[in-house]
Amino acid sequence: MITWIIIGITFITSYLTFQNPSMMEKLQFNAALVVHRKQYYRLLTHAFIHVGWTHLLVNMLVLYFFGPHVESLFGYFFGAKASLYYVILYVGGILVSNAWSLIKHQNDHYYNAVGASGAVSAVLFAFIFLNPWEKLYLFAIVPIPAIIFAIGYLFYSYQMGKRKADNVAHDAHLLGAVFGFVFPLILKPDLFSRFIDLLPGF
Repeated sequence: MITWIIIGITFITSYLTFQNPSMMEKLQFNAALVVHRKQYYRLLTHAFIHVGWTHLLVNMLVLYFFGPHVESLFGYFFGAKASLYYVILYVGGILVSNAWSLIKHQNDHYYNAVGASGAVSAVLFAFIFLNPWEKLYLFAIVPIPAIIFAIGYLFYSYQMGKRKADNVAHDAHLLGAVFGFVFPLILKPDLFSRFIDLLPGF
């Protein structure tokens, strides 16, 4: 249910910014404006807008496929607090994923970022932590165990972040993923034993 609300809000706000570029300028992540002009709202609003339909659809499709499963798993492990914890997972993914960019670009007025990739990575990696051997489909075709995908994803994001060869915020993907993996452990440390027990299950 919460996943659908997030998807709905993100589609609406992204569509509005497609029609009104000045709205995007007001909502996008800009570390210099956050730090020096105290526009703290940008730490959250940037995750609900995207640069185009492809960017939006990719993020929302991943959230659509994995978000409801994570909500269900949180319900199993955390009971009545599951919805609250899921919201914290998503919002925490937004905030943590841009922590490094906030420090690195705090004096760069030309650096801007938008998109839910960090938060979506957090949801995806929470799913992987709770289902390490579930099959994910690389390029929607090649089946690969979730834990193997996770290792490859982290390595790729780290390497691409170092190269700075494109305009993708790979460091945000990396930090969001790490947060999503660790967050369930913070809530319930016993889950680590469960994760270790599942690893030989391939």
